Amino acid sequence: MGSVSRSSLDQKLAMAKRCSHEGVVAGAKAAMVATVASAIPTLASVRMIPWARSFLNPAAQALIVSSAAGAAYFIVADKTVLAAARKNSFRDAYQA
Repeated sequence: MGSVSRSSLDQKLAMAKRCSHEGVVAGAKAAMVATVASAIPTLASVRMIPWARSFLNPAAQALIVSSAAGAAYFIVADKTVLAAARKNSFRDAYQA
């Protein structure tokens, strides 16, 4: 009985690692897209709009871009991990 629960525990641990890795990869991809999607209008507005030129220094521009990238990473990673866990929990329920 000890080996069965150990095997089951190892299987669940491997599944959790796979789910978290999928979340990291999906989050990184979303962060890259969000970086480009927020950097282009931020840099363009600083060059074209006088208000933005005077009030958005380089630190503010970096904060805008990094905030968008960070938010995208965590939102997508969380959704991916939860979707994978939900899919695996349903699969385990039908096997039992």
